[in-house]
Amino acid sequence: MSLSSQHSPPLRSVEVAQFETLLERIGAQLAATAHLYDERGAFLAGVIVSDGIRPGVVQIATGAWFDPWVPGERHSLEKHGNPNMITADVGASSLSQGCSAQTASVEIVKWDQALPAVTAFEPPSMV
Repeated sequence: MSLSSQHSPPLRSVEVAQFETLLERIGAQLAATAHLYDERGAFLAGVIVSDGIRPGVVQIATGAWFDPWVPGERHSLEKHGNPNMITADVGASSLSQGCSAQTASVEIVKWDQALPAVTAFEPPSMV
C-alpha cells in the first residue's frame, strides 16, 4: 500500500457513471483518455467504467503531482491527472484553511492526440 502520490500511476484515472453513454457522446472507446476542463483549467485522465458512481458525476482521486504541459504558463494543460486544476483554491474556513469541497462542474471530451510525456518526477532544469 502506498501512502504517497510519489508512486502514483503515470496518468490518474476518472470513474464515470453510465460511461458507455458518455463514450458515445464524446466519441471515445473503453480505456480512453479524457480531457476534463472548466473555466479554471484542464487536465488529462484515463477513464474507468463504474456502476458505483452516480449518473452525470465524475470522480477522480487527488494526489497527482502537478505536471503542466507548458511550465510557467497560466492555464497550461495538466498532463498527470491533477484535479486541482479545476477546483477553487479557497480554504474551507478562515479558521481551518483546509481544503474546500473539491467539487467542480466539468466538461469532458475524448483526448485523441498523442499523450504527452509525464515529467512530474524529473528534476527541474537548472538555470
